[in-house]
Amino acid sequence: MEDRLPRRLAAILYADVAGYSRLTGADEDATHRALGEYLDLIATTIESHRGQVMHYAGDAVLAKFDAVVDAMSAAVAIQNELKTRNEDLPDERKVQFRIGINLGDVIEDRGDIYGDGVNVAARLESLAGPGSICISESVHTAVGDKLMLDYQDIGEQSVKNIAKPVRAYKVISSFRDADTDLHPERHVSTSQESKAIAVLPFTNISDDPEQEYFSDGLTEDLITALTLWRLFPVIARNSTFTYKGKAVEVTKIASELGARYVLEGSVRKAGNRVRISAQLIDGKTAHHIWAEKYDRKLKDIFALQDEITQRIAAMIVPEIRQAEFTRSVKKRQIDLDAWDYFLRGIAFIHEFSKENNAKARDMFQRAIELDPNYSDAYSGLAWSYHRDLLMQCTDDRKETIAKALEASRRAVALDSASSIAHQVLSTAHIWRNEHDFALAEARVTVELNPNDAIGLHGLGNKSDLAGDPEGIPRMLRAQQLNRQDPDRHMNLTFLARAYVNIREHEKAIECARLAIQRRADYPHAYFILAIALGHVGRIKEARTALDECERLQAGFVDSRANWCPYTNEGSNRYLLAGLEKAKGSR
Repeated sequence: MEDRLPRRLAAILYADVAGYSRLTGADEDATHRALGEYLDLIATTIESHRGQVMHYAGDAVLAKFDAVVDAMSAAVAIQNELKTRNEDLPDERKVQFRIGINLGDVIEDRGDIYGDGVNVAARLESLAGPGSICISESVHTAVGDKLMLDYQDIGEQSVKNIAKPVRAYKVISSFRDADTDLHPERHVSTSQESKAIAVLPFTNISDDPEQEYFSDGLTEDLITALTLWRLFPVIARNSTFTYKGKAVEVTKIASELGARYVLEGSVRKAGNRVRISAQLIDGKTAHHIWAEKYDRKLKDIFALQDEITQRIAAMIVPEIRQAEFTRSVKKRQIDLDAWDYFLRGIAFIHEFSKENNAKARDMFQRAIELDPNYSDAYSGLAWSYHRDLLMQCTDDRKETIAKALEASRRAVALDSASSIAHQVLSTAHIWRNEHDFALAEARVTVELNPNDAIGLHGLGNKSDLAGDPEGIPRMLRAQQLNRQDPDRHMNLTFLARAYVNIREHEKAIECARLAIQRRADYPHAYFILAIALGHVGRIKEARTALDECERLQAGFVDSRANWCPYTNEGSNRYLLAGLEKAKGSR
């Protein structure tokens, strides 16, 4: 029997220009220049999503991915970016790509891939419309609802050189409801709001107060696990932790957070055993819906966490089929001591100080030493570098940025389905002024975890910086999900800057003043307030805001004399023009 060439399962992406002959006939030189630019963009996006370009064939690109979710995310990022670039061009100059994606066997030989798996991807591309994506049934099944996408089943298609008909699906939107993204006040339906759950910090009743990090870490993991359901909003960690150690009525907490359900509990850890008590409460009536006690060996903690998540979801969404329970739970096989160090790191990093940030980094590094394949630990490590940059407590900014990028890339490589990993990678790209990459990763973050307010705000902020009009609605939506966020003063300041950019100065002033009310020692809020006031001619108030900014952090104003946060130079000039007006005759 003749030896077969080695085969492997891969996700194949095939992209081709729609109407290339027409474009070159109209203006061959301009089309060729634009094509080169767009092919570079596509290749960069593929690589940033852990794909590999196998070859180019004129105006076409063939790429492979190990994970089908990465292939889909890359395709959506490509089409979104190309749509943005084509918006202001006349129809005859728009360069649009069709994309086909298949999951199947490929033959790898001499640095290229061959076989029916590749042929089907190419045929699917021909079924896609300009600027759209067409996928096979194998891709549709593998992706499931992991991404926020809608599909149109176009049935079985007979395609050239493929013996059997191919069932195909068109991706009809990059978000489940584009209209609600543009109008955040309509984003959450009444039924969704009624299902929102707040997980309060579990109380540490261990004899050892040093175990506080353990109860906090369990709470955070439960929040993350519940968010993966995507069927009801989960109030963000930063909001619920404001009630830690406070005796507040559950109904009051539920009202303030906009939650229908409240989960509270306690943790007692002794030796190699842990006892957890949890209870789910109706936030409107304060009636107990469900309560349970768990006494387990510590090695069973992950199974225990999954069990609690399943039970709570069963109470909130009884209509979900049993199959949904098993599909939502993400099992982790990691060293328990590494997880312990990771929890300690998270506890330190939330303190937001130079000293505690250094302690957090040490904890994450210890976790990595014990488990080199622990994605969350690398995300935490990248997060610690981001905090150094935010607090301006690094001696070598360039090196810190490089370390943040390295750690976040490692986190994504180890777990491409982790929204946290994509979030820290997105932020690393922002520090490097790589806005396209940052925005692409921020979109993946929200696709993987749409109820994560921090990720949604990050997408909104980066969208605004890139000139995307959906930036402000996304930031507003994030604030709805995270009403009690201790960092809300920063989020309001970013929102104020975004309102300045669209010339809505009164809203910018209102947001900046709200930020100052939340935290009066945050200099950036005064800086944006001064810019907004400068643009409306309230120079005396603007100068007062700048003086307060300088009092809080000497040199702040001068350090931003050439501030260029936006990709659009006109937006940057407008910010600096407001600053010059604010300075007046200072």
